[in-house]
Amino acid sequence: MALALRERGWTIWGSDLDADRQALALEKGVIDVSGTCPDAVISFVATPADQSEAAVRMLLAETSGVITDVGSVKARLVSAVASPRFVGGHPMAGSELDGLDGADSSMFEGAIWVLTPGNASDETFATVTGVVNTLGAEVVVLPAERHDDLVAVISHVPHLTAATLMGLADTRSEEHVALLKLAAGGFRDMTRIASGRPEIWLDICTQNQLAIVRALTELIDGLSGMREVVERGDRDELLERLSRARRARTNLPSRVGPSTELTEVRIPIPDRPGAAAEVLTLAGELGVNAYDFEVVHSAEGDRGVIVLVIETAHTELFRGGLLARNFKPALQRLSS
Repeated sequence: MALALRERGWTIWGSDLDADRQALALEKGVIDVSGTCPDAVISFVATPADQSEAAVRMLLAETSGVITDVGSVKARLVSAVASPRFVGGHPMAGSELDGLDGADSSMFEGAIWVLTPGNASDETFATVTGVVNTLGAEVVVLPAERHDDLVAVISHVPHLTAATLMGLADTRSEEHVALLKLAAGGFRDMTRIASGRPEIWLDICTQNQLAIVRALTELIDGLSGMREVVERGDRDELLERLSRARRARTNLPSRVGPSTELTEVRIPIPDRPGAAAEVLTLAGELGVNAYDFEVVHSAEGDRGVIVLVIETAHTELFRGGLLARNFKPALQRLSS
């Protein structure tokens, strides 16, 4: 993240509990200054999940700007930190590579970046969304609890599954070398994420325990059903299950940028906390991509306007959802 922001002209301050790593980051030009900047426009917390709350509270006390984080569990942190200057975040991007050598300034291009409403002010949402958009990511706003349920299925359980599958291969010690030599792309693709740092998963499994256990139970039930189908040699049922999975995999949305057909949506809102989060959460629920976002306040101070840029193909869907919630949007097509 530091590399990506520096490429876009930001001056980056950075601190790390590991003094050697902090010094190396300065030497490599990953950061410009060591330490915490009191006047930072935005601060990012990138720590293990169990340390995030303390880091956010420290930044709230020592800095004057907005604060966000990049952790993959949100509910506990968002409920614990009720500040209008903080919004929880989770970029759905990364790799199994570790440390500064694994840093990649293009990591967020085309990625989904989840923001989770809490007590964040509209200005906080606007600042974080604007920065995220400049990194090439697409913002999706979800309630924190909903986020945690979803990532248990698409991120946390897949990692635990990969670790279990890798462990299965490893326990066959007498065949281990030969087995891994025979391992083709499918096995390597499924177990790649098992090479990530194991320490961070201890906090994740603690903080998102209930959602992970629910998803693991569903996975175990599904595998048990698959075992029964294979065991009884039911070719028709097996074909149906595999075909259904293939259709679902094919229908996964691809990461694409905005089309050339864009529309600006201006939404008058009461000048109160949470209005921006409500609008952006609706966009996320409807699958409407917001490529630009801004909050403009009126001179009178009691009302404001949210300005979003979305794909023209989504305008009627989004307009209908806004009207159903008593918002009155004005739409204007933008030239390509």
